[in-house]
Amino acid sequence: MTDNHRLSPGDTAPAFTLPDADGKDVSLSDYLGRKVIVYFYPAASTPGCTKQACDFRDSLAELGGAGLDVVGISPDKPAKLAKFRDAENLTFPLLSDPERDVLTAWGAFGEKMMYGKTVTGVIRSTFLVDEQGKIELAQYNVRATGHVAKLRRELSV
Repeated sequence: MTDNHRLSPGDTAPAFTLPDADGKDVSLSDYLGRKVIVYFYPAASTPGCTKQACDFRDSLAELGGAGLDVVGISPDKPAKLAKFRDAENLTFPLLSDPERDVLTAWGAFGEKMMYGKTVTGVIRSTFLVDEQGKIELAQYNVRATGHVAKLRRELSV
């Protein structure tokens, strides 16, 4: 397996501007001055991604109360993200990166092991970006189920 570029705490978070489910541009710089959880997931409306998104949705009040925003990014097109958002009542931005440029810049796209085979795809990853745009926490190959609860424990939220 090739070594994908990985971000580490202290790194500057790679800038991005991507369309949300409604086609409106959202930039990482929109969150300067606040902490934001940026998470990358393979595909909207799949079982694991739905579980993870709903866990973030169900934790938004506590995360927001701790000064944390949430943004999800996948290679899905805005129309698919809108269907996913509406079907699951998601209230945080879902961003579209079909060219996978942002996924790659964050180390969330590349070779991974799936069912014992090496494949190229989205690496389920979660990052905490601080108020100045620096990576505070970088987690790769996270599990969809139980990840948000684990993250909340780690962040004491």
